[in-house]
Amino acid sequence: MFYKYILKGSEATSPIFLVLTDESGTKLTLGTPLRVLAAKWDHDKGKPNNTYVKNCKRLNIKLDRIKIAVAEYLKEKECNKKPISRIAISRLIKKYAANIDIPYAEGSLLRHMEDYITKRGHFISAGTRSRYMVFLRLLERFEGYQLKHYDLESVDSVFVKELLNFGINEQYSTSTIHRTVDFVRTVLNHLEKRGLSTFAYELEVRQKKSPQQVLTLNEDELIKIRNTIMPAHLVAAKDWLVISCYVGQRVSDLMNFTIDMLVMVGGLPCISFVQQKTQKEILLPLHPVVLDIMSKNNQAFPPRLSKQKYNKQIKQVVQLAGINSLVKVRKRKGYRGQELLIQKWEAISSHIGRRSFASNFYGKIPTPLLMEATGHSTEQMFNRYISNADTERTRALMAYFYENSQEAKVTTAKISSLLKDWLVDAT
Repeated sequence: MFYKYILKGSEATSPIFLVLTDESGTKLTLGTPLRVLAAKWDHDKGKPNNTYVKNCKRLNIKLDRIKIAVAEYLKEKECNKKPISRIAISRLIKKYAANIDIPYAEGSLLRHMEDYITKRGHFISAGTRSRYMVFLRLLERFEGYQLKHYDLESVDSVFVKELLNFGINEQYSTSTIHRTVDFVRTVLNHLEKRGLSTFAYELEVRQKKSPQQVLTLNEDELIKIRNTIMPAHLVAAKDWLVISCYVGQRVSDLMNFTIDMLVMVGGLPCISFVQQKTQKEILLPLHPVVLDIMSKNNQAFPPRLSKQKYNKQIKQVVQLAGINSLVKVRKRKGYRGQELLIQKWEAISSHIGRRSFASNFYGKIPTPLLMEATGHSTEQMFNRYISNADTERTRALMAYFYENSQEAKVTTAKISSLLKDWLVDAT
């Protein structure tokens, strides 16, 4: 049986009909109480043309659930060799068209995923929960594509193959589908610990290694940015961008930096804070470049910027610094990602500071020290260090920052004399 939604009528808001076509070509057209703007409809695919828009997303969920309910009804009648009732199908359509909050079936994959996300609500950050919900919604669309609900027994190697094919046909990136499979495997492993039997061991995907260009600002580019005179309204963005490349922190933490977070370790200033995402305590020595920027800002960090304003302004900063080489990036065009060749300044975002820090110091500073500075670690390491900051690692990282640097000696002496009277000595 082939299923497709079509629009009928010439109104701006048109009614949606479900057309069922069997192997002989016989068609059954069923009306639904749902309507949509013709301009927002993809006639070839028979669904809203942008399921990322809230109203279209809700509509698409209803359409998928209607298809699955009708498909399951027809399959049941075929197995029992009983006649099909058009009235019964119409009732199903009305039921699923009227309510988007119908709970997932008990024991279904989606129900287990929803329970997993709900029960871990107090363990995970808002960003992680949002990412989990992306996987859940993707699998909702996958079930609509497959015209069936998945229970635990049907989540196996065949499920993975079907999901990969769905990703190709719907133009999802390979990494998105792979991460979805990884999340499903995580849920199944969690269920196995509770005594349920699953096929988690079959959920493997072959990772195709492809070279990826990591977008960073190298040391020469950072010097160009520092030496470029900016309009007054971009000075704060410029300063924060440079700081980010020498502290390696996420913008959510970066923009919360204040002078109150500074402490002295061995007579030199460090910043002490708890990362918002990981809740890990960080004690980070401030690079001489950061101290120089602070000294020009009256011994303080630059004025705080919103994430949106910061992302917009640092593009302008990098453009004015003449950093316009061509780079290949994956950007969203419409509602799917694709590779584009653009000027480097256009691709700049707040995360470039974190990547630049790791890249510029890689090979110069031992990797464990870099991981300690950025907060990247395994869960085991995270639990080991979350209760107290490791000042020995901080001292070692500090030594690399300050060794054989005349600029460091001058700047450090200047700012340390201003800070040491009131900063707490962490030693």
